[in-house]
Amino acid sequence: MQTVSHLLHQKGNEFFWVAPTDSVLKAIELMATHKVILKQRSSQDTSVSEIMTSPAVTVTLTDTVRHCMEMMTQGRFRHLPVVEAGRVFGILSIGDLVKAVIEEQTAQIEQLERYIAG
Repeated sequence: MQTVSHLLHQKGNEFFWVAPTDSVLKAIELMATHKVILKQRSSQDTSVSEIMTSPAVTVTLTDTVRHCMEMMTQGRFRHLPVVEAGRVFGILSIGDLVKAVIEEQTAQIEQLERYIAG
């Protein structure tokens, strides 16, 4: 099973962030290609802390893909910050994890097919 460190190495670890006290409008400006559901709130007057998961749920570089998927499923969220020794290394999305699982399963199937074919 792959670890978070391996996924971030493949994906890269560029990310953008805002402070919990910043406005959602500022976060939206940084996430030009993403959307946030504001639950009928004004993005200019709503702080990030009002819509974020608190306390923030994080994973470490040594956590497995399976562990990350379990956390996301239980917590019903789609992104996990990767934090080690107080430093943020990147963000994993559910899409990153699904891609990793598919790649791993594809490799296992190919190995089994080669084994069977002799």
